[in-house]
Amino acid sequence: MKLSLSLSQKPPVTSVYTADQVLKNEANVARSQGIALYELMRNAGAAVFTQLSHRWPNAKHMLILCGKGNNGGDGFVVAKLAHQAKLQVSVLLTCEVSQLKGDALSAYQAMIFAGVSLNIENAVNKRAQSLAVINNFSGEVIVDALFGIGFTGQLMPQLQEFVTCINHHKAKVISIDVPSGLCATTGKVHGENIAEQAIIADITVTFIVYKQGLLTGQAANFVGELCLAPLELNSAFLDQVKNNVCFGQYKLPLNLALRLPASHKGNSGLLLTVGGCEKMPGAIRLASESALRCGAALVAVSSHQNNHMHILSGRPELMLAPETSTLLASSTQLNKANSYLIGPGLGQSDEAKKLFELICNTSQTQRKTTVIDADALILLSKTKAQCNHWILTPHPKEAAALLGGDVTSIEADRFAAVRAIAKQYGGICLLKGAGSLVSDGEQVIINNSGNAGMASGGMGDVLSGIISALAMQSDNNFHSTCLAAYIHGAAADIIAKNNGQRGLLASDLFIPLQQLLNGKVPNH
Repeated sequence: MKLSLSLSQKPPVTSVYTADQVLKNEANVARSQGIALYELMRNAGAAVFTQLSHRWPNAKHMLILCGKGNNGGDGFVVAKLAHQAKLQVSVLLTCEVSQLKGDALSAYQAMIFAGVSLNIENAVNKRAQSLAVINNFSGEVIVDALFGIGFTGQLMPQLQEFVTCINHHKAKVISIDVPSGLCATTGKVHGENIAEQAIIADITVTFIVYKQGLLTGQAANFVGELCLAPLELNSAFLDQVKNNVCFGQYKLPLNLALRLPASHKGNSGLLLTVGGCEKMPGAIRLASESALRCGAALVAVSSHQNNHMHILSGRPELMLAPETSTLLASSTQLNKANSYLIGPGLGQSDEAKKLFELICNTSQTQRKTTVIDADALILLSKTKAQCNHWILTPHPKEAAALLGGDVTSIEADRFAAVRAIAKQYGGICLLKGAGSLVSDGEQVIINNSGNAGMASGGMGDVLSGIISALAMQSDNNFHSTCLAAYIHGAAADIIAKNNGQRGLLASDLFIPLQQLLNGKVPNH
């Protein structure tokens, strides 16, 4: 998913909403601003037509698929405006005209009065004819006005066929409010084959406020570029409808601890990182080095003794800590460390379990911030431990282990999952994935940086190191975790802008991370 934001822009974090919150409140907010709902529909259709005219100014023919609800009504408005602009318009209606009600019916009547005629009425029942229209469409733009934000569940088989045809068509696709088939609240799409379960849009124009399901998880496969059309209601909606789910580019800098001219490495503190079972040095090395690059002045690494050469090679600034739980328990590194990071490459051996128990028990008794990642999350899932000083960083599979479910259930509602983990285990949870979520059990922040090139080994390890370093320089674990998620993705965006997404390595992020944290946005 792409947003119309650059790294040099710093818009405020904005509230985002469930579909139900929008559907229940938009009429009252519109009324408070003296805007009738039919006028709102006309404004919505006009915003979509303006967007597609701007993006594809040479388009001469468009195909508009309309459902029976208000989303279809928006599509009728687009059809009327396109016709008045002398474009060729083809309209498929998936229901009988007699099923249209209220504002959608008014918009349909206005479209017909303007001279636009339906190509097909009740397209679902006229399956073969409708599929032929879509397959034979030779125009430039397809407008998806099938389902709005009230859609939940799974598309019926006939509509799956329409969706498959559209997703394989060469025309550009613009979705109105939400790609049809995608849940605007959870980002859930039913089924295994994405090409038949929801519209894959080039652009989605959503209205009034952002809907949370468009911003995380599977939504990234369908939304395309997300554009917000405020329709003169955005400010009033934000004022009148309060919410604890937010989205936006996280503010830089974030009140990190000031470094005085006479400060020394001891002032910045020591981070102890624990991980890297035998023959697995890479993960803990990446996490430890990223912590150095993000301001941790001292980093000591506890890892299998056979990994020591690999960990120190090329990075002599890293220090070594005892590798066994017995030796580490009485070490100065354990006692003097300001924060802990455990998990990358740790494994599930008996010794790994002892190291995990040592770090978790010490973090609880000494109230030290501890980032728990990777293998340590699996070990945590087998306990009933809880601590408000923990920061957990699961990907969906690890989140499923923590909640005793499966990946499908996690992805079905990422918002519920991230809150549940934070409440069950304490502290902060960062649920990784497209549109990573950060929660303290109540509020949720959706991260908006990052790209598909980050789907490569070691990226999560780098993130855990960033979080550890920033938590040492801030008195607020929630905000430092949000900032870490943002600059992690922002660094990857800079590399992708310069070199492309394919071949992006986790270690490529080190230099832009340092630059971003120091307020120097690299050329991109």
